[in-house]
Amino acid sequence: MGGVKLQGSERDSDTMRHVIELKQDWKFTRSRCEDAVQAVCDESDWETVDVPHDWAIAGPFDKEHDIDRKVQQGQLDVAEGVREITGRTGALPHAGEGWYRKTVAIPTESRGRHFRLECDGIMSRSTVYCNGEVAGHWPYGYTSFALDLTALIKPGEANVIAVHVNNPPHASRWYPGAGIYRQVRLVELAPLHIDHWGVEITTPEIAEAQGVVRIKTRVVDAAGQDGAVVRTTILEPDGKPVLTEETSLSGVTSIEQSLQVDAPLRWTLENPVQYTVRSEILLGGAVTDSLDTRFGFRTLRFDPLSGFFLNEKPVKMNGVCMHHDLGPLGAAMNVAALRRQLTMLKDMGCNAIRTSHNPPAPELPLLASEMGMLVIDEAFDEWKSGKKKNGYNSLFEGWAEKDLRAMIRRDRNHPSVIMWSIGNEIREQMDPDCAEIARFLVDICHDEDPSRPVTCGLNALRGDHNTIADEVDIPGWNYQPRNYGHFHACYPDKPQYGSETASTVSSRGAYYFPAVDEVMLRRDTLQVNSFDMSYPPWGTAPDVEFQAQDECDFSMGEFVWTGFDYLGETTPYQSEWPSRSSYFGIIDLAGIPKDRFYLYQAKWSGRDVIHLMPHWTWPGMEGQIVQVQCYTNHQSAELFVNGVSQGRKDHYRKHKVLESSYRFHWPLVVYQPGELKVVAYAGDDVVGTKTIVTAGAPAAVELVVDCQDLAADGDDMAFVTARIVDKDGNLCPHADNSLRFDVSGAARIAGLCNGDATSLESFKGTEMKAFNGMCVLYLKSIDGRSGEIHVTCLAQGLVDGVMELRAL
Repeated sequence: MGGVKLQGSERDSDTMRHVIELKQDWKFTRSRCEDAVQAVCDESDWETVDVPHDWAIAGPFDKEHDIDRKVQQGQLDVAEGVREITGRTGALPHAGEGWYRKTVAIPTESRGRHFRLECDGIMSRSTVYCNGEVAGHWPYGYTSFALDLTALIKPGEANVIAVHVNNPPHASRWYPGAGIYRQVRLVELAPLHIDHWGVEITTPEIAEAQGVVRIKTRVVDAAGQDGAVVRTTILEPDGKPVLTEETSLSGVTSIEQSLQVDAPLRWTLENPVQYTVRSEILLGGAVTDSLDTRFGFRTLRFDPLSGFFLNEKPVKMNGVCMHHDLGPLGAAMNVAALRRQLTMLKDMGCNAIRTSHNPPAPELPLLASEMGMLVIDEAFDEWKSGKKKNGYNSLFEGWAEKDLRAMIRRDRNHPSVIMWSIGNEIREQMDPDCAEIARFLVDICHDEDPSRPVTCGLNALRGDHNTIADEVDIPGWNYQPRNYGHFHACYPDKPQYGSETASTVSSRGAYYFPAVDEVMLRRDTLQVNSFDMSYPPWGTAPDVEFQAQDECDFSMGEFVWTGFDYLGETTPYQSEWPSRSSYFGIIDLAGIPKDRFYLYQAKWSGRDVIHLMPHWTWPGMEGQIVQVQCYTNHQSAELFVNGVSQGRKDHYRKHKVLESSYRFHWPLVVYQPGELKVVAYAGDDVVGTKTIVTAGAPAAVELVVDCQDLAADGDDMAFVTARIVDKDGNLCPHADNSLRFDVSGAARIAGLCNGDATSLESFKGTEMKAFNGMCVLYLKSIDGRSGEIHVTCLAQGLVDGVMELRAL
């Protein structure tokens, strides 16, 4: 429940900072408008939107939005030589221009104050205006930035902030989103204040008895006042102040302090405790600015032979790569939706996120620090050599240093962040001339933060070297499980890990027989087999990476591609339509786990896991062969059909996918309606069972929600899963009934999603078909409105699903 407050505190007096969250009542248009920057503008045809806002996510889907025509084998003839690539960026209308306007009333008593506009990310090529004047420009849509509006703000008047966005086509390999898709706030400050991202905290010495906290504070003194003091207080996790130190600025604008905390509690994955540094600026004894910054006591060690150590305890990174969209919400940031994603991943046993392939929203490392997860912050997908015509290659020369420094300055105080990544599969990686670029970026990272190593996701090795691997502290390897030993021999003094692994593809609940390895297999249904044995030529089934990680003690772990399905990159259906989102996710676009979720949970979570697949409803297939799999971390398992044993399997290792230590396979089961049951054993003792029964005809809609109470703040969300069930409450796994959702009271529909990568129904409607029996409603509270929330889901011929929640 609730949101995350990212910076600052409410104004306690006229001398301290005042944060104005610019969320509601923005005016927006996709039309060209010559008067958009002026104080007076005809907004009668403009939409009223809330920020964060993604202008493209409502659709419509159309393959012409992002169609890419690739010339094959040098041919120019359209009929023979050109391959159409569709759905690459989600088939949504993200390219083009947009305008945002918001009027902010600044009181007369704010005259003489300082004003800073903080933008967490605007996609993309944004220009910000204030009262008709250019305030600044930032092209990379993933970077957080701040602009000084002091000279442009007019206290005592209505001030107009206008933002122009220009999203070029062919700029991304996935769905980038469009517009002001992250938070924006106006911060009012005294002339003497803490600079933007002006507090840097490190813990260079940690012992059981004592921990050293080093704090660097940068101050802006716009009035050139003498006698200023920086007062720094450390607060324990419960908020109790334990140490305070005051240091005179004495004409300087940056000071460094060292404080010692007795018996510091460590930040760990199991107990992610954080302390707080309260930074205050005093002038004549009065506080002019105050800022709270959280941090954690923890040590990192990366060993080339033994892997990664957190607080000197070995930790294998059970990681996933994550793009930034939130399914039916698009790229518009929502804390509750992001928290839901991280919660599901933790439940799977995931302990690390790689932000692929760009700086994340600031909420991600913040939540990861609160929840106990590791983060690799990644900066770029391109350097100078482009993968897309209008990609980051067009910005690199002028902006790479600014973007990289901004990412590090924003996120360096989070204990969750363990490495900085300077790129992913950079095209120049095998070019000796790129060593200079790599050193340039590595040096920036070391300059901004010498406490963390620098990495890069690499996918090539020539002979015994890779140019970027030669320069970074820790090379990460994409899709190389069979080569880890060779890479370790090439770089024996460098820690290493799998920065991108598996790329297994699947569609939730879609099963095809026989269940065998499939490499880039396409079907007329545009779905992918959910037996988790399908992958592109560069990828593997998960089991192959499991074996490589188990055999390579030096490897720090893996980052699976990907934790969730995302919009765009429709492999293996790159040229087929309709297909508008990925199949790579362990969890589908709606946030429903696929079968693979339980395979990783069996490997990673340390909990008892028994997962049986496929479903057991196959009308017309009586007497035919149906393959059955069980994902479990138990020693052995026995399968039964209607009480008749189909054989007992024991774990043993071979260099075959089907004999992995977490997957049992019965390839010759004869389908009979009734009951499919698996019994797990430890020795001869039964330790667990899992049963699936044949479902009857669809009879009702069942609603299941993740929480009953929402915060009435306009940001909190609940996620309601609609399940089509038979008269006994069993999921109907083939059901595709059209569902209509009705919501009344203190919430509204924020999105619908069924997890079907081929669905062209709008995420922002009130109706959507179920996909393999399920669909998810994203329910959002209304700011300031508390009370009952009534949810009804209707499907023709079925008993309605009804649910009541509350906003508090």
